[in-house]
Amino acid sequence: MGRSFFINGQEIPAGTRITTELPAGRLYTHVPMPIPVHIVRGKTEGPHLFVCAAIHGDEINGVEIIRRILKLPILKKIKGTLVAVPIVNVHGFINHSRYLPDRRDLNRSFPGSEKGSLAARMANLFMQEIVNQCTHGIDLHTAAIHRNNLPQIRANLEDPESEMLAHAFNVPVIISSNVRDGSLREAATEKGIPMLLYEAGEALRFDEISIRAGVKGVVNVMRALEMLPPRQKKLDKIIEPVVARSSAWIRASDSGIFRALVPLGGRVKNGTLLGIVSDPFGESETEILAPYGGIVISRTNLPLVNEGEALYHLARFEDIHGVEAMVDEFQEELAPEVMPAPNPESPII
Repeated sequence: MGRSFFINGQEIPAGTRITTELPAGRLYTHVPMPIPVHIVRGKTEGPHLFVCAAIHGDEINGVEIIRRILKLPILKKIKGTLVAVPIVNVHGFINHSRYLPDRRDLNRSFPGSEKGSLAARMANLFMQEIVNQCTHGIDLHTAAIHRNNLPQIRANLEDPESEMLAHAFNVPVIISSNVRDGSLREAATEKGIPMLLYEAGEALRFDEISIRAGVKGVVNVMRALEMLPPRQKKLDKIIEPVVARSSAWIRASDSGIFRALVPLGGRVKNGTLLGIVSDPFGESETEILAPYGGIVISRTNLPLVNEGEALYHLARFEDIHGVEAMVDEFQEELAPEVMPAPNPESPII
């Protein structure tokens, strides 16, 4: 049997699973506002992995990913500990908002402090109770409101273990990205905790492909960490992800109504027409051209744009043709109509 594991002052012995609540302040009505946490402990020792979602309260795909993971029968064979936190920013989640009530971004407030703003206090609580107890982490995100992200992993690829886990997650695109100041990933990295950031889908919307990819990805990481047994049969095609050399947002050069012409995951060449910004009469039209070749990893869904707003996020790769083919295969494999039966989870439409 493994040694004891403590969260929120509560001992979670080996071979048990419980739900607990971290105290994250109170509402104006004096009603407590806790952060729900579910812990699954194996009978034998192993890594301690936290998986969290909704640090931005309107990014809800990760909430469904964690729900599905916790229903998997294979968790009965887990080694080590899975710490699942489906809703970190409970205030934003309730209000359909990315931010906390004071408009602070929780993911720019780590590692936090005991006596700072609400964001700082929640960040400190999460670090002390969750991150400091774990050896690895996965943070589940979506794009910001009115944008859509192609499923992708962002990680510090200079760290060998992070790189290994990024490839194990098994999505077509890996972005070698620097950590943002005040982010959970930065705070975890400074403590030597390898961590992945999964980006997929749109805020306030469920996306079935993104959800299924996230569930499989987390399970793949747990297998790579030997928390779960290896596959007995190769049921899924293993995708060899491609690492982006760089990425950049293409922004509106003028305000107006934007007609997008390239889909998410689409391949573009230098000079490809991405879309057109026009006035309501079509008397003035501005073409938005790709400044280089790449793959669309994010795009706006809102046709109404102001000058300078982000329209398309392009990632650059050495082998554009290979990435395009992998994106197509990935989407076809995870599309609801081609999932193998029986499927325990009915697709979200």
